[in-house]
Amino acid sequence: MSLTITVAGEALLLLPQKAVYWPSEQVLVVADIHFGKAAAFRALGVPVPAGTTGANLAALDALLGLYPVREILFLGDFLHSRTARAPATLTAMQAWRARWPQVQLTLVRGNHDAHAGDPPAALGMLSVDEPYQRGPFACCHHPQPVSGSVVLAGHLHPVYHLRAGWETVRLPCFLLAPGRLVLPSFGAFTGGHAVQPEPGERVFVTSGETVLEIP
Repeated sequence: MSLTITVAGEALLLLPQKAVYWPSEQVLVVADIHFGKAAAFRALGVPVPAGTTGANLAALDALLGLYPVREILFLGDFLHSRTARAPATLTAMQAWRARWPQVQLTLVRGNHDAHAGDPPAALGMLSVDEPYQRGPFACCHHPQPVSGSVVLAGHLHPVYHLRAGWETVRLPCFLLAPGRLVLPSFGAFTGGHAVQPEPGERVFVTSGETVLEIP
């Protein structure tokens, strides 16, 4: 159950899977996937679960099966760190790439990419610096103002706390503000930063099954 909004004259689908689909360009936009984060933690001796790379790739597979996608645009933090380049992680990513050779992959470098380096050449990705102009959108990692464009960005990992009486649930969210749309973190092993909308801002939460605007 996606939700369609109009931004800069373009229809964008906010997807329950924490991504944006741009139908007129057949572009899937994903922020902060952080491949190899769990492997990087384990390399430091932190006992975190395995399998997050597989979960991320399966989530991409599902979206590529649902929508006609010509390009995936990653809004930064593709690899978590240099230690994220574990052999099992890279092997899984290359096998995934072999399943989708026709899809263009573009990375707008983020702060983690500056340390991790560009993705392996075997993935056939185009890596660019922010802002990366695509039609009316300035594609960035950081939600910075770009004159004359609406910014699509990540970095903040926005989440929203829904409260009902004594109960609270924390949900990933899209944050739409004048001049920018901030996406939630797509990665299976990433934290979140709670946001409170300012006047003129809109919040859209995702339960994983549907996207709803917070009144």
